[in-house]
Amino acid sequence: MDMSETLLEICRHLHQRQLLAAADGNLSYRLSEQEIVMTPSGVNKSRLKKQDLARLSLDGTVLSGRPSSERLMHLEIYKAVPTAQAIVHAHPPTAIAWTLARPEMKELPTEALPEVILAAGRIPVVPYARPGTLEMGSKLLPFLPDCRILILARHGAVCWGESLEEAANGIERLEQVAGILKLADELGGAVPLPFYEIRALRELRKQIGPRII
Repeated sequence: MDMSETLLEICRHLHQRQLLAAADGNLSYRLSEQEIVMTPSGVNKSRLKKQDLARLSLDGTVLSGRPSSERLMHLEIYKAVPTAQAIVHAHPPTAIAWTLARPEMKELPTEALPEVILAAGRIPVVPYARPGTLEMGSKLLPFLPDCRILILARHGAVCWGESLEEAANGIERLEQVAGILKLADELGGAVPLPFYEIRALRELRKQIGPRII
């Protein structure tokens, strides 16, 4: 399966998981050092066809199609992180809800969940920026390349990876974690692991490497 077919399959999967609705979100992958392929603007992700995909250069020049209005965010990530080969921007409901109810939150409180520390590391909340603006990309820069999963306050989430599968897995993992933490909060709050265990898990994460697993 080529990269474009993989992208279309992931779009359908994310739509089925209710991580994308209607024309929300956008996905892209790096075709070469200077060119990316991206989902189009205003098309339901469950019904995309290969010929709908757009191509643009890293300087923002549209080479074909009609790329998403949020392409500036994708371009900022690709320019800042040479190892980024794919980006998924979706709208996971529970993750977004945390930023609406807790606008002071700086990152998802994941220190109660060992698998999150091992598989993803920190999941910060990026301050709000108006969708479709360059500011959406520039506000990500302080978190790159250390963090691959980022919650976009009041808007959605973005995950970059070394493959489309990694980027999509990151979004799926984020929503699962956000849901677990919501349930824990309703039951009285998530109790963090002991400090020494968190430190040990973070050391293991360094050995595993930066990829989302």
